[in-house]
Amino acid sequence: MTTDGFIPPHGGSSHPSREPPMTLDLKITGGAVFDGLGNPPQHVDMGVQGDRIAAIGDLSGVPAGEEIRADGRYVCPGFIDAHTHSDTYVLIEPDARSKVFQGITTEVVGNCGASAAPLMGEYRLPADWGAHDYPGDWKSVADYRERVTEVGPAVNVVMLVGHNTLRAGVMGYEGRPATRDELRRMCAVLEESLEEGARGFSTGLIYIPGRFAPPEEIAELLRIVARYDGLYATHMRSEGDALLEAIDETLGYARAAGCRTQISHLKTSGRQNWHKLDAVLDSIRSAQESGLDIAADRYPYTAGCTDLDIVLPEWALKGDHAAILGRIRDPDTRSRIRAELLEQHDPDYWSGVHLGSTRHPDHKCFMGRPIPEVAKELELEPVDVVLRVLEKDELQTTGIFFGLSEDNMWRILAEPWVMLGSDGSIHAPDGPLSHDHPHPRAYGTFPRYVRAVLDGRSVPVEEAVRKMTSLPAERFGLGNRGVLRPGAMADVVLFDPASIGDAATFSKPHQLARGIDALVVNGVTVLRDGRLTGRRGGRFL
Repeated sequence: MTTDGFIPPHGGSSHPSREPPMTLDLKITGGAVFDGLGNPPQHVDMGVQGDRIAAIGDLSGVPAGEEIRADGRYVCPGFIDAHTHSDTYVLIEPDARSKVFQGITTEVVGNCGASAAPLMGEYRLPADWGAHDYPGDWKSVADYRERVTEVGPAVNVVMLVGHNTLRAGVMGYEGRPATRDELRRMCAVLEESLEEGARGFSTGLIYIPGRFAPPEEIAELLRIVARYDGLYATHMRSEGDALLEAIDETLGYARAAGCRTQISHLKTSGRQNWHKLDAVLDSIRSAQESGLDIAADRYPYTAGCTDLDIVLPEWALKGDHAAILGRIRDPDTRSRIRAELLEQHDPDYWSGVHLGSTRHPDHKCFMGRPIPEVAKELELEPVDVVLRVLEKDELQTTGIFFGLSEDNMWRILAEPWVMLGSDGSIHAPDGPLSHDHPHPRAYGTFPRYVRAVLDGRSVPVEEAVRKMTSLPAERFGLGNRGVLRPGAMADVVLFDPASIGDAATFSKPHQLARGIDALVVNGVTVLRDGRLTGRRGGRFL
């Protein structure tokens, strides 16, 4: 820590310094302090005044209104979750328990093409978001920002605007290219949203209606993003069989628009595609060397989670939910879908698919279980289980999809430009967000990764801290966050290196992580001694 304002530890220092305030609001003492920039830790004290770090060094003689002893603990900048879907859930679970117990102080929402705002036209919130009641209404990004500010969440919120949100709002869920007028309207609403506080734009090019957008549509929208120095995050058109083509498409957008580009949850999905990782990494590194600003995020699990209806043929997914359900319920069309699924997937495929969250009461007992196991109990074929559940749940079913390489996962996570992103929403062990069956990443991503790092599975600890803090802070334009230095925002996590780890499992996901002792968000102590304090310090950034 060599910045102005460094208070020398015992023995002095040649770094410039200034006197700390006469009284600090908060003092953290005795810990190993990681600055977030990849440097080794220092055993120094840290003082907080208001919402900022006031001093770092020997503060033994400086009084403070609150003191946290961090002996034997690691002290780091608050973790930044670079990829989440907590958009609306932060409004009904502002304590953000599944996240703060991971050490997360900032959530990036609006990923994979879906965002809470702007709400317009035929766009409807994704089924899981839409199933809840919220404190107040909103339409625009400005409205949503007000709702977040009113609830005062425990975590900071950074927002991206979703392409599917814009497209459905302007032209519905039709499977066709936008007209020139429709595209102009999308561009205008995107620009308005960026003016109102969104920091970028995301696509989910495997989801409806974004999967029907031609490259020209994405390129036009990205010119707006680049003009605002925003970030483009993409769930690419393929993460499996057409992975290399999807990488080429993404790099082409980055090259044409010149905007920062983030590849969401970078992976090689399906055993037949594991060997493609070398080509993927070579393409990205080559693009970076040519001057493109490309990075990625990833979670430390070998299974993904998304809507179960993603397995349906593309033609069956055209239109809104009513149109898709109509095809499943029509006997002739259902037979056609069934035949194509049987042709596309061999029986072993379904053993790698577990049911996630379901809506219908008859299916609650099947949450978290492999589809073949459910099929045996219901005396059905796996493909018929899928169609039955989708029909009864009215498409409000998620699936957990195994089929990722653990070796590839660790290779991806070791790349210096890859940061942590849970791809999970805020949840809680009780209350309205405790009744579904999420992927365990919603509760365990960051402690799971830290535990693996401490056990020697990946990069050095100081590099892992950088990948969770200053790397995403810089990526999303968060200024004085993601670092511990005087003048920086006081987002801080303390954890016990001996006990930190995840507790959530695929069968029992609603379990808080362990080992996070304290969490400070904008100078407010949210967790202390491993318990919520009842205070929340998060903001819309």
